[in-house]
Amino acid sequence: MKILAPSPADLTRGRAATPIAFIRAIVLGYRLRGMDPASALAQAQIPAAVLEDPAARVTAAQMELLSGIAMQALDDEALGWFSRRLPWGSYGMLCRASLTSPTLEVALKRWCRHHRLLTEDIVFELVPQRGVATIRVAEHTELGELREFCLVSTLRYLLGYACWLVDSRIALTAAAFPFDAPAHADAYAYLFAGPASFSAPAAAISFDARYLTLPVRRDEKALQTMLQRALPLTVLQYRRDRLLVHSVAQLLAATPAAAHTAEDVAAQLNLSVRTLHRQLKEEGVSLQQLKNEARREHATRLLLQTRKPVKQVAAAVGFDSEKSFARAFREWTGAAPSAYRTGAGSAA
Repeated sequence: MKILAPSPADLTRGRAATPIAFIRAIVLGYRLRGMDPASALAQAQIPAAVLEDPAARVTAAQMELLSGIAMQALDDEALGWFSRRLPWGSYGMLCRASLTSPTLEVALKRWCRHHRLLTEDIVFELVPQRGVATIRVAEHTELGELREFCLVSTLRYLLGYACWLVDSRIALTAAAFPFDAPAHADAYAYLFAGPASFSAPAAAISFDARYLTLPVRRDEKALQTMLQRALPLTVLQYRRDRLLVHSVAQLLAATPAAAHTAEDVAAQLNLSVRTLHRQLKEEGVSLQQLKNEARREHATRLLLQTRKPVKQVAAAVGFDSEKSFARAFREWTGAAPSAYRTGAGSAA
């Protein structure tokens, strides 16, 4: 993982929302190794004096730069959390090992399993149950003063990576932490948008299990770019939520011949028609576009995989006449249904 330093302007721009407690945890990592953090603090433009102010905050850019410098100086991407160092590139390896997964569920299971190859001081487990997916952390060693920083950082990194994989915000239904609420508890609303609780049995985050069915949208090229500056994953907030589009697409694909009015779709998703249209608009699509997509995919599958006459294919995807279907199909693919079936369409 390569760290590209934010510019001096970046360091002073933006809201100072990162608790100074997390900076002190990085400083402690240095001192546990008998190293001096003064140079790293200076590069991140964090005066040593603010470390003594429990109410102090720094910007995300300052946190990113300090973390990157510390990881390289300590040769430990875990910043001293665990009983053994995690050499430079360890978390990049985890990301790469799960990148080829077909769905988010498979990717998260691989990530959790492979994390145990790095350390068993903490172990991650994905538990889907009754429509809710929970990522739970089991602590197998005493994390000491670095406990909060470790649990918060690893869970937020995993959440950020999951969002990046599917290119979507993953709305949390709960976030729980096994320690008393800290003085900077208000920062958790930014790190883990949604209800957070403290003094829980274990650290965990929960979300709608339907997110697990979302397809992985990233490839090796995208991973290389992301790893240039992977640390922003811990603070990046996605606005886009692909779960709605995915849910609508699944519903339409199940019965492509149905009319699927906005009222019917909204009712099946427990939304108002207004909310359905608004959220789809935020995603840059319309219900009609998704209906056309479902019909096109089903029509092309029938044309290529069956011998059904074009008239029957038209009826199967909700068209009253072969002529109107042919016109729509040409708009979708640039070819007539019969030409597409014989191969001329795929070359068009």
